[in-house]
Amino acid sequence: MSNSADSPETGSSPARRRAFRPVRLLTVAVFALAGLIFFTSFNTAKGTNIRTDASLLKLSDLIHERSRQNGERGESNAALREDVESLAERDDGRTKAEDDELAALEKRAGTQKLTGDAITVTLNDAPPDATAKLPGYPEPQPDYLVIHQQDLQAVVNALWEGGAEGIKVMDQRLISTSAVRCVGNTLILQGRVYSPPYKITAVGDPEKLQRALTASPAIQNYMVYVNVYGLGWKVEENGAVTLPGYSGTVDLHYAKPVE
Repeated sequence: MSNSADSPETGSSPARRRAFRPVRLLTVAVFALAGLIFFTSFNTAKGTNIRTDASLLKLSDLIHERSRQNGERGESNAALREDVESLAERDDGRTKAEDDELAALEKRAGTQKLTGDAITVTLNDAPPDATAKLPGYPEPQPDYLVIHQQDLQAVVNALWEGGAEGIKVMDQRLISTSAVRCVGNTLILQGRVYSPPYKITAVGDPEKLQRALTASPAIQNYMVYVNVYGLGWKVEENGAVTLPGYSGTVDLHYAKPVE
């Protein structure tokens, strides 16, 4: 009895059968799942290349397309506004004093063109292979080499502080409700998307504007990265420049409580 129980032929054979059966079942299940995935992929593609299907646009492509559409609609809106104002001026019942007051308000609001001496500040990303140019500074992280929202805001705020009569960021006029926002190093301004280099043009006294830029603590901090890592910075006097009037919507959007 003891020899029969210890025999490899009688004692281990059932164990082998129990070990192999789950493995075979798992193999069959894997092949069945692979077949199902293949069939599903074929049925979805319908003979097209899923990777390059034009209907599957990248998010960046979608953003730039929406930006282009917003730009076209902004231009159309500006043209329609001029037509409406032209029709209203024919016989609106206002006195000359009221017209002058309205024109002054529109100028301050930024909806009318503005001409005057100006400076332009250009900010740009550093070269991707930038290294620390001065001793005592660490090698740059990727975050050090790109323009951030606070950099653009610092320039805009300093120019307002320096007495700017009007400011244009890229090709758009800023008004009191304009928000300079960035996602990564991409600027989103009034529904349109921009990539560096970023140009900010301000009409005002060029000397006062430049002094305000120099005195700004936020810009002083930015200049450290300019000198150490090569972020782009250029200030130019433009002479007489005409800024466009703001042509977007002036309706305010705000949250409402749920009833």
